[in-house]
Amino acid sequence: MTSTTSRTDPAHPPVPEGPHRPPGTVPPARFRPRFHYELITCGLRGHELLGTDAAALTSDDAGFDPAVVVRETGGPDGGTLRWHRCLRCDSWIPLAPPTAPTSATLPTRAEVDLPLRGRALRDRFVLRLIAIDRVIHFIGLALVAVAIFVFLADRDVLRTPFFAVLATLRNTVGIGDGDDGVVGELTRAFSASATTVVLIGVVVAAYAVLEGVEAIGLWRARRWAEYLTLVATTVLLVPEIYELTGRITVTKVLALIINLAVIAYLLFAKRLFGLRGGGAAEEAARARDQGWDALVRTAPRP
Repeated sequence: MTSTTSRTDPAHPPVPEGPHRPPGTVPPARFRPRFHYELITCGLRGHELLGTDAAALTSDDAGFDPAVVVRETGGPDGGTLRWHRCLRCDSWIPLAPPTAPTSATLPTRAEVDLPLRGRALRDRFVLRLIAIDRVIHFIGLALVAVAIFVFLADRDVLRTPFFAVLATLRNTVGIGDGDDGVVGELTRAFSASATTVVLIGVVVAAYAVLEGVEAIGLWRARRWAEYLTLVATTVLLVPEIYELTGRITVTKVLALIINLAVIAYLLFAKRLFGLRGGGAAEEAARARDQGWDALVRTAPRP
């Protein structure tokens, strides 16, 4: 468990003081669990450390203070320890200096590809969860579109046996008397004109393509994909709400809740359409958590 009090033992790294608290050091508010996306990512991918293979803790970058990311102290056995700061989650990891270093100094700032952290990392998690939801929609709609066109190709062959079986069911057990359910939908599909069936298939296929484009754009964190997802999801709320005026099912209610959550996140957290300061405020908020300036600002005092 990480302590937030100052330490004087040189074998321990200094801890941050002031408003910055590393992920996992702040107890969650009651009934408000907080996801520490930095800790989740480091748990899956490992920490992002600098200088683990460097012979000396110096850098050719004149504006780079190595103490921001790595510090050297005496070890408990009289040796030397290096405390490496994770560039993602701010954990300080004690490691012995390398016995066979492959680099003379630390890399320069330009040579380091900083990992996402803070708001930017949270957005990636959420956007990719929405993208996975869109991929599921894409697969389902694509299969439906293929089924529609396959059905259209064989509809004339299947029409006679279908209505014969339907008549038998009606005369024996009374199934198929109503217009609801799967039987009713199949009856309308066999009775509709070929043009109508083709139009339905094209609409379903177009919707599948839209979901696929949304998924790709959201996975890559593109701003245009956020707008596209917001508009498409908002428009599709109308038929979803209309469906609930008929038969209410758990699936329909769950789909509506998910879509409302997506809309709320995109509007308020991503500040679309100028809300809460718009794109400029969004970039400024991300910049506070990301980049070398954020690492320097949140580094503990020596």
